[in-house]
Amino acid sequence: MELVKTITIGDYVAQDFRTAAIFSKHGIDFCCKGQRTLEEVCNKKDINETKLIAELNEVLATKNDSEIDFNSWPLDILTDYIEKTHHHFVEEKTPILLQYLDKLCNVHGSNHPELFEINELFKDCAAELVPHMKKEELILFPFIKEMINATKSHGTIDEPIFGTIKNPITAMMHDHDHEGERFRKISALTNNYTPPDDTCNTYRVTYAMLEKFEQDLHKHIHLESNIHFPKAKALEKFFSTEE
Repeated sequence: MELVKTITIGDYVAQDFRTAAIFSKHGIDFCCKGQRTLEEVCNKKDINETKLIAELNEVLATKNDSEIDFNSWPLDILTDYIEKTHHHFVEEKTPILLQYLDKLCNVHGSNHPELFEINELFKDCAAELVPHMKKEELILFPFIKEMINATKSHGTIDEPIFGTIKNPITAMMHDHDHEGERFRKISALTNNYTPPDDTCNTYRVTYAMLEKFEQDLHKHIHLESNIHFPKAKALEKFFSTEE
């Protein structure tokens, strides 16, 4: 992949997910704000562009046998993967974290009042992620699969109730921005998920789970925003030009 400053951050990560670690190290949001160019983000955050490109080049120059190339996956397989992997992760971990955070507030809240804000932020996250994922599973993903099936059968598609796929995607991207900002606050309040010295095992486990939750959410949002949604919009465009 040629490194030019007009390529977006999301393009880099879509090409090779290992570059996400470089962007994260420099505090660059590659998932929710992946549509920014390298030049834009370097100017805004006062980052040495030459040095950043050198770091990215070093990663891209090394052979990568372990990282999955999601960008090469067929759209229907990627759709199923997002639902069965990342949606399932959120559904499984959310109730556990809600329970643990409530317990931490009750036991340690007097000495660590930041726990109450962390708890409220995660409760807001949980309350919004559930309907967000259901909208994808019941509205957006079925339409994507309908387009894929029509492509395979050389058929046509009916106009969806939402007009164009750009409309639900725009709403999903808006939700992504909210969750990204919410977890930036949680990360700051937890000192990058570093528990205080005077804490119990539950405290340490909860912070580790929150960190894992954020990491999974970043990859989840990246896959949708930088690979899945652009491919879906391109597929709809194919139908609009063919009909």
